[in-house]
Amino acid sequence: MAVTTYKIAVVGDWQSVMGFKALGLNTYPVTDSEEARETIHRLAKEDCAVIYLTEQLAAKLGDVIDRYKDEMTPAIILIPGREGSLGIGKSDIQRSIERAVGADIL
Repeated sequence: MAVTTYKIAVVGDWQSVMGFKALGLNTYPVTDSEEARETIHRLAKEDCAVIYLTEQLAAKLGDVIDRYKDEMTPAIILIPGREGSLGIGKSDIQRSIERAVGADIL
């Protein structure tokens, strides 16, 4: 029986993602939203279970996030970029919790 090894990736601008390399995560520095879009689609096909994506890019990639929102993999988790948080990640978590339990518990 073959065991699938899943990857964890971080996608964002160079300054935001390179610190994650020290933690052993696969980092994918991108320069614009189109490169991020292509990277996310490629990672989804390559057994990537979790993709951390900076909020700054996520703000431009709503269609990509929606595409994978209800899929088992990859889970796209929004993180603040070097510019700080835009609050998008917290809003997404809050909406997911509301869907799961039927109420805002945050």
